[in-house]
Amino acid sequence: MTTVEFYFDLSSPWTCLAFHNIQPIIKENDAEIIWKPFLVGGVFNAVNQDVYAARENPDNRKFVHSFRVLKDWAALAGVPMNFPSEHHPVKSVHAMRVCCALEEDQMALHKFATAAFNAYYGDQRNLDDPAVLIAIANAVGLDGPALAALTQEQEVKDRLRANTEEAIARGAYGSPSIFVPFGEGERQSERMYFGNDQLPLVNWAIKQG
Repeated sequence: MTTVEFYFDLSSPWTCLAFHNIQPIIKENDAEIIWKPFLVGGVFNAVNQDVYAARENPDNRKFVHSFRVLKDWAALAGVPMNFPSEHHPVKSVHAMRVCCALEEDQMALHKFATAAFNAYYGDQRNLDDPAVLIAIANAVGLDGPALAALTQEQEVKDRLRANTEEAIARGAYGSPSIFVPFGEGERQSERMYFGNDQLPLVNWAIKQG
């Protein structure tokens, strides 16, 4: 069974789409996916600071076009994309710490991340507000107050930092960063793919294994 690793930050709209769209690919290929929370701001600060300069230019053609195409991708996938909101760009450190607190329970992490994506991109709720995160967790049957308390534990903070540094070391420069084992035996390596539009390559790479 091929195991795909999906490094993600809830603050990225393209990650929201990829999170949704990769799941049928995983199911189709009888593969496994591991959700890996990280802090995309930490990645940008380390290896991709150009993204900040691009955001500051309101006439940047790539960014203007990408927002238009984002809505088309969302419509194609049937994913709510009520974006951007007044909270954009959102600080995601609290939300990603909640995700890290859930990382050992992948089903719970998936449940929370799904609800958080819907809350931010569908309902325009503020993922930087701990009360909102508690409410999202409670709504999907998790213990919101307990998770909020865990976000202040050094172990959880360290895990988020470690995941971010691990992704950078493996070549990540944004969210989502998707790693797929490629080849077999001694020739096995891995492919890294970035973003929603490279999911056909993810599908292809899984099949090569």
